Amino acid sequence: MLYHCVYFWLKPELTAEQRTEFRRGVETLRGIKAAAQVEVGVPAKTTLRPVIDASYDIALIVICADVAAEAAYQVDPIHLAFVEKFKTYWTRVQIYDSE
Repeated sequence: MLYHCVYFWLKPELTAEQRTEFRRGVETLRGIKAAAQVEVGVPAKTTLRPVIDASYDIALIVICADVAAEAAYQVDPIHLAFVEKFKTYWTRVQIYDSE
């Protein structure tokens, strides 16, 4: 399995409506067939420790069968449309891929 973990830092000036729209946009990625599982969340309210980074706004975890499936996910029209529509909403994206 390949775990594609994406963290988004949204622009502070976004309205509550825009933040909701962004979250809904991330949720559309569930429709990508190359993804075996898609989970979306926000920083957990766990005890903060120096090793925890809870500065992001939205987390996206995509589980794919393998590297080929993750590559297919990247070029899926749903993914491409999401990036095109929302790329102006974030200030930073950090991705960690593991298998």
